[in-house]
Amino acid sequence: MGPVESSSEPGGLGWNRETATLALLSFAMLIVSLDQYIVVVALPDIARDLGYSAQTLQAVISAYAVASAGFLLFGGRAADLLGRRRILATGLVLYSGAAFAGGLATGPGMLLVARAVQGLGGALVFPTTLALINTTFGEGRARNRALGIWGGAGAAGLVIGVLLGGILTQAFGWEAVFFVNVALAGPALVLAFVVIPRDGEREKGRTFDLPGALSVSLGVTFVVFALVQGPGMGWLSPGILVSAAAGLLLIGAFVVIERRSSDPLMPPGLLANPNLITGVTIAFMFMATFGSVLYFLSLYFQDVLGYDALQTGASFLIPTAVVVAGSTVAGQLVTRFGLRRTLAAALAVGALGAVALGFAISPDGTYIELVPGLVVLSIGDGVVFTTMFIAAATGVPDRQQGIASGIASTGSGAGAAVGLAVLVLVATAGLDGLSGEQLRIATADGIRTALFVVAGGIALTFLVAVRRCPTPPEPGPVPVPYQTRRC
Repeated sequence: MGPVESSSEPGGLGWNRETATLALLSFAMLIVSLDQYIVVVALPDIARDLGYSAQTLQAVISAYAVASAGFLLFGGRAADLLGRRRILATGLVLYSGAAFAGGLATGPGMLLVARAVQGLGGALVFPTTLALINTTFGEGRARNRALGIWGGAGAAGLVIGVLLGGILTQAFGWEAVFFVNVALAGPALVLAFVVIPRDGEREKGRTFDLPGALSVSLGVTFVVFALVQGPGMGWLSPGILVSAAAGLLLIGAFVVIERRSSDPLMPPGLLANPNLITGVTIAFMFMATFGSVLYFLSLYFQDVLGYDALQTGASFLIPTAVVVAGSTVAGQLVTRFGLRRTLAAALAVGALGAVALGFAISPDGTYIELVPGLVVLSIGDGVVFTTMFIAAATGVPDRQQGIASGIASTGSGAGAAVGLAVLVLVATAGLDGLSGEQLRIATADGIRTALFVVAGGIALTFLVAVRRCPTPPEPGPVPVPYQTRRC
């Protein structure tokens, strides 16, 4: 598909097939984002029924993140070469099938496998929806507005997942947080064949680069696994050392394969685009910081304040509304003020929100005390989520949007897994051997410390944003190398 041709106003979305496509892709993005944290509120019930400990419970979240991070590049490449509608449909099938299996899980092993397969399905859906947005709408105002809606759905999914998870867990039990994905993904799968045009003929002369795709996918998976499980298993344990070594060897093999490939998975010119590199860096740091807050807030509400699943879910109504609003207007802010100014302002706001939230966390705190920090943090969350993907898509040709989307989403997936692992280690330090009131107080202290670390990470991301200015490449006779100019 080419850029949108008809709209209700210059740069608008209009009421046409492209608008229907945008609605479907945003819905698919919401489904995938929703699943990253829909299980968070259900974690205490899952732990009781399936036998997880406080230290191993985060594996339910990380299993999805590790599998997703490892195969996002594969999904992006597959979308470019095998057809974006075809890969979107395949991802939705895997995603819904694994969700159904997760709801039937009777032990930790079965649940973790289901979560990993869900992550694989998400790794196909995520970059494909982003690539379809970027190829349907031309770069500039129309794409920024479309990415604002898509990003709003994705950012909202992270928070709505916690809200919906609370409602479903309270009403039907933890199994419902998996079965609901089947009900959501099914209609999206049907609509994909109705709304999205049939895939065209495969471009001649382009190869899938299967050795490259498999080596980098498995390499990233092993490395992320080592980073996620290292704190719990021990950095010098045989499993971690073997996983890290295997991952690094596979990534090294990938570099060799790419140098010798006539049609490499990641074209050198694409990696020379500073906008993409900046977008990937910020995506990694965003998910490692903003993306981990929901996990800790859910634990704070339940383990410290004593909320039940429904109360915990309801506590996310305010941040959900703010995140959706921030993500939706982010595209318009970028059009008016530019990428760097928008990113820097949103990150500064987010860092302040994390600090305020950290100070509000206490064993005897109240929800009202959290609201100011929640609102401010959510503003930054929503705006950054959309803006970082606008940055990553800037200056990338249509034929490479799939792999560019895969690179950007790999950064976000890896950040989610690594950030959560590090922050869980920070938050749970010193909890061993505690119980009762001592454990409750120590849990609040650990969550407060984790939020201050999040604020520091956001501040570091702010420095990245102000040092680099994501802009379209300067006009010239050749598309590469890309140039960066000051705002």
